[in-house]
Amino acid sequence: MRIPVSEQLQLRVLEEADAEEVHRLVEANRDFLAPWMPWARGQDFDRTRNFIRAARERYARNDGFEAALVADGRIVGCAGFPGVDWAARATSIGYWLAEEHCGRGLMTQAVRALVDHAFGEWALHRVEIRAAAENVRSRAIPERLGFQQEGVLREAERVGEQYQDLIVYGLLDTSTRR
Repeated sequence: MRIPVSEQLQLRVLEEADAEEVHRLVEANRDFLAPWMPWARGQDFDRTRNFIRAARERYARNDGFEAALVADGRIVGCAGFPGVDWAARATSIGYWLAEEHCGRGLMTQAVRALVDHAFGEWALHRVEIRAAAENVRSRAIPERLGFQQEGVLREAERVGEQYQDLIVYGLLDTSTRR
């Protein structure tokens, strides 16, 4: 599955063949990602491959998906739905981007496309994003897209030996689709 984002940008469901490219991207951006992503410091090739395999299984079960963010033919990050609560008609979005591609609006465009997919294709009612309180760049994405800040989960995520607060953002589909 592919979701066009712009002329130069698309989201496509991760494939096992992407493991090497994704892992190289993580390796090159480990110091940039590690303060925010609990998995980044210890991510090795096997974990990357296993993550993609598990994501493919979730996709096959219609329980979300993880997508490669592809710009000009290269993977520059990942974004996706770690699961879908079909009974509540709700999901969440997670994302990360290589440092050299930050500040160009790529992830904002990708997250907007994922929100459109959640509300359009899946007819969900709620999308949530959780971002580390001190990760200003990550928090800017839901804020730009009209998500409402709903609360703070105190020391909800452990990254290395530190606990960080998470800001919870939510967006509701208020259209007449249901």
